Amino acid sequence: MTRRYIYVMLTYIIMQISVYLAVPLLVLVFHADPVLANIYWAVFSFAAGLVIVLWLLRPDMQVRAHPDAAGAGAIIVWSVLGIIMALLAQGLAATIELEVFGIDPGSENTQVLMDLARIAPIFIILPAIFAPILEEIIFRKIIFGSLYKKMNFFFAAFISSLIFAVIHLDFLHILVYTAMGFVFAFLYVQTKRIIVPIIVHAGMNTLVVVAQLTLDPEKIQQQLEQTILFFGG
Repeated sequence: MTRRYIYVMLTYIIMQISVYLAVPLLVLVFHADPVLANIYWAVFSFAAGLVIVLWLLRPDMQVRAHPDAAGAGAIIVWSVLGIIMALLAQGLAATIELEVFGIDPGSENTQVLMDLARIAPIFIILPAIFAPILEEIIFRKIIFGSLYKKMNFFFAAFISSLIFAVIHLDFLHILVYTAMGFVFAFLYVQTKRIIVPIIVHAGMNTLVVVAQLTLDPEKIQQQLEQTILFFGG
């Protein structure tokens, strides 16, 4: 792993833990509302982290693409297929969680994020744009990419996807996050373009945000139940 990749990962870690120092400081010094301070700091820290990460990765952007890398048309096709694959993987994983482990569908972590988005709509850009870009760079390009040079696809994808799942701190649905990570890793290998899993990841997150903010909770529950019935027979 190159030094700049280590710096990228350190930037991501610092960005994630900065909230535990910055938010109490904002509340103490400026008497800010704790919830709003959390929201705006999260948006600021992700935006700043993304700028720093892209700056660190300038050498990667100047490298010629792999000879077998997908062209513009293939990127579009794989992005559409990728969203379908991700939805299927998510549905299958949710079905296994329910039927085997008795874990109800629906994520408390997602609900918290949506509650924050309702309070301050600017927060939507975090799960819809900033997080997918940063997470695909970290977990697919760097972690998976480094592991894939030393082991086969399955183990490299499993390890990187498991780390991806754990970092979301939604341990009840770790199987869902891991399944998604496998899809993103497959798309990265298949297209040789990190932009494809970024687009798919952003598309998936945007679909969740739109559904959570516009659909009735009962309709969302019905859709989840129909998905589970589809996979569970």
